[in-house]
Amino acid sequence: MKKLLLALLALTSFGVANAQQYALFGTRTMFDAFENPSQKSFTLDSSRKFSSNFLLPYFGVNAINKGSSKYIVRRLTQEGQYNTAGLPIGTGEINHFFENSNIYVATFRLFKSYKYQKEMGFSWQIRSDAHVDYTNETLAIFDSFERFTPNKQYTGIFDTKGYEQSYHQFSFTYRENWNKRLAFGLKASLLSGILYNKLDISNSYLYIDPEASSMLIGLDGTYSANFTDFNEVDKKNFFPNFKNPGLSLGFGTNYTTKKGLFLMANVKDLGFIWWRSNTQRTTINRSKLIENLENNQSNTNQEIKDIFLLAEQPKKFLAPTNAKLDVYMSKRYGFYKPALAVSKNLFYKGGDVAFVNTFIVNDFSGSVTPLYNLNGVFMVGLQGKYQTPNFELFLGTDNLVATSFQALGTIKNDAGVGSGPNGASFYMGVGIKFGNVVNHPQFADVIPGINDSSDGGSFFKSLFSIFKRK
Repeated sequence: MKKLLLALLALTSFGVANAQQYALFGTRTMFDAFENPSQKSFTLDSSRKFSSNFLLPYFGVNAINKGSSKYIVRRLTQEGQYNTAGLPIGTGEINHFFENSNIYVATFRLFKSYKYQKEMGFSWQIRSDAHVDYTNETLAIFDSFERFTPNKQYTGIFDTKGYEQSYHQFSFTYRENWNKRLAFGLKASLLSGILYNKLDISNSYLYIDPEASSMLIGLDGTYSANFTDFNEVDKKNFFPNFKNPGLSLGFGTNYTTKKGLFLMANVKDLGFIWWRSNTQRTTINRSKLIENLENNQSNTNQEIKDIFLLAEQPKKFLAPTNAKLDVYMSKRYGFYKPALAVSKNLFYKGGDVAFVNTFIVNDFSGSVTPLYNLNGVFMVGLQGKYQTPNFELFLGTDNLVATSFQALGTIKNDAGVGSGPNGASFYMGVGIKFGNVVNHPQFADVIPGINDSSDGGSFFKSLFSIFKRK
């Protein structure tokens, strides 16, 4: 339990909950097109036919920790010290940790056909999501059991609930226009699980007997994982091998009104992973007497760990991916484009409401994004972007204040830098288009979907006609 919590909390040194780089929505970047599959990424008479990131950076990482443990986490991530002195205990106060990352390792996209504006794309992503609700006492017990008052009965102080899931995602995306205003798209993905762990302690208690130099601890709950110990995790776990396979599907649509209002809706990553390799599910309902406490913190930690290890049982299980429902609208007024994005997790807690303010000057743009996370966190994001029909470069953060404090505190090696929820967020991307220029029929001899007899018509019109006949 300690290693699960510390591994997740340490992620705040790299990268806020559920943020999805909303300032990139509606931009026709490769990120926009892969994340929102109905969206275009090519411009007629200007863009070249193919696009890729050529293994250049194309990623986003986000994390945040909220609660009275914030200084402890700052000390861990900014000074490298695990010290819970000063952390209030005995109240069972709940802290909240969230993390997600989305790394596009490789992307390739092509303009398929002028007719219906067809585009196809292939991508390899590495995704991760985490959400942990934990108590102060859960951190304190692994630092020093002496912080707990002897001869006092503690109940509910280790009640912790959370999960972490990471996986490879190999995707195919396809989009086309229904007409000049309406478009549809889909994203089908094959998944390969990397790491999974889920902890749910619903009942707990602690009693320390100083005369006998012993501790009685009780835990009631479940723990599922595809590894026994974090020490077992090595580089091999991070290569796709499909020992823990999965599938996901995303689909979306967008519509532009006659007055220029752009509307978009998507269901993202609706799927599951079948965790079946080296997996175990532990059911705990027991108490344990730990003796010889004096000056023996390491033994105490191992005894608590053994409560889980000695109850392990091999078990396969399904876990849903962190599917989302996104709704987005925008309209451009000269150099200014305001937008509203609403996102809600379908299977897990959380969601966002973001108001994106983008200012555009020629090929450059800057965005300021106030964002409210439904887990009770307010953030302000900042993004800069340079984009031409054949090149894109962007970088930004969804949480400017926390990221600035985290970076400054890490540089100074000082946990006293910053206030409020601690965490960090950063994303960037580089995309390049190449090949022949995609032209209108009147400006070129050969246009995909015009001279090509293999165009095949509209996929979505054919699909919808099948349901109509039924």
